[in-house]
Amino acid sequence: MQVERATSDDLENIERLLVVSGLPLDGARDAFATGVVARRRGEVVGAAAIEPYGPSGLLRSVAVEPAQRGTGIGGSLVDSSEQLARDLGMDELYLLTETAETWFERRGYRAIEREVVPEPVRGSIEFTTACSTTAVAMWRALRR
Repeated sequence: MQVERATSDDLENIERLLVVSGLPLDGARDAFATGVVARRRGEVVGAAAIEPYGPSGLLRSVAVEPAQRGTGIGGSLVDSSEQLARDLGMDELYLLTETAETWFERRGYRAIEREVVPEPVRGSIEFTTACSTTAVAMWRALRR
């Protein structure tokens, strides 16, 4: 398995993966301009994207093929996304989740109130329309 930057050729497979995973498509095509994919034998088996907002970023659309879950692909995607965010000059990442709060906590994220999320991130499609108001907001500082 290898993780690499997503390309426009990956978008159809990424969207299929997001649908299978129950994740929103709103804004995903734009977000994957700064996204990564996991490939196994040339096939996209996972994806994650970063939306940059200056020194802050939004980690979104972390998805793994159902048959591949529990194999470490999700962790590799998040690690690669965090490195991409650092490379782009971000100091912190935010995310919204309805189902993976404990998983992200194990990766160093902590639940926060939505009101403390920087306004540019709160203005994203994820925060304004794509995710329900019951989704948990989470944050992590990125160490350089």
